[in-house]
Amino acid sequence: MNIVVCVKYVPDSTADRHFEEDYTVDRVGVDGLLSELDEYAVEQALQLKEKREGEEVTVTALCVGPEKAVDAARKALQMGVDKAVHVVDDAIAGSDYAATSLVLAKAVEKISADNGATDLVVCGMASTDASGSVIPAMLAERLGLPQVTLASVIESQGDQVRIKRDNEGSTEVIGATMPLVLSVTDQSGEARYPSFKGIMAAKKKPLETLSLADIGVEADQVGLSVAWTQVEDTTARPPRTAGEIVKDEDGSGATALTEFLASKKFI
Repeated sequence: MNIVVCVKYVPDSTADRHFEEDYTVDRVGVDGLLSELDEYAVEQALQLKEKREGEEVTVTALCVGPEKAVDAARKALQMGVDKAVHVVDDAIAGSDYAATSLVLAKAVEKISADNGATDLVVCGMASTDASGSVIPAMLAERLGLPQVTLASVIESQGDQVRIKRDNEGSTEVIGATMPLVLSVTDQSGEARYPSFKGIMAAKKKPLETLSLADIGVEADQVGLSVAWTQVEDTTARPPRTAGEIVKDEDGSGATALTEFLASKKFI
């Protein structure tokens, strides 16, 4: 059984994030890390492997991005995946969801051609930088596979996968037959922390670097120039100002607070 788990390198939310001159997110000049929501995808892929004792299961991490994005793949290796693939090409910069899903789909096809058919593609519910939540569906469409998305509980037996999806006030149970694309939520189970043994073992695991040419994608199919949407302008967040202190010396504090909240349209 072959599992591919998609992971993304995102800017650290605690870092000083900013845009490039073309209004694309700076992913090179800022500290980054594996998207937290993708850690849940890695965890569930590893749990699926562990539950299939006696079967030969290979979990491959797949990431797309600049050279620094390889850190996301390395983190996945440290967590326990068997191998990793990093697609890096200058032409990818500025790609939107459509182009990104194309690169991911072609990379999955390349992995399948090299290692055997992929039975399961696992994704996080969204990325922590863009929060689009559309890549799993677009990837499934490009691969011609069914999708079971936003899973909080995953069960599998043989080639069958059944998930539970929590909605407001209800829970859905959805099943499908592999091969398929699966996305998991942050309610699916806490992701494991890389152990010292895992960190050392990751250094010896295969990590393949691919270009667009390697996966059969032309440079004019990706990038900012062919993006369906573009950012035209940005405004920096204003600096934090000192709060207003209301002294309730004569019993008017509640009234002052109510007026303040009303002025901000909070009530």
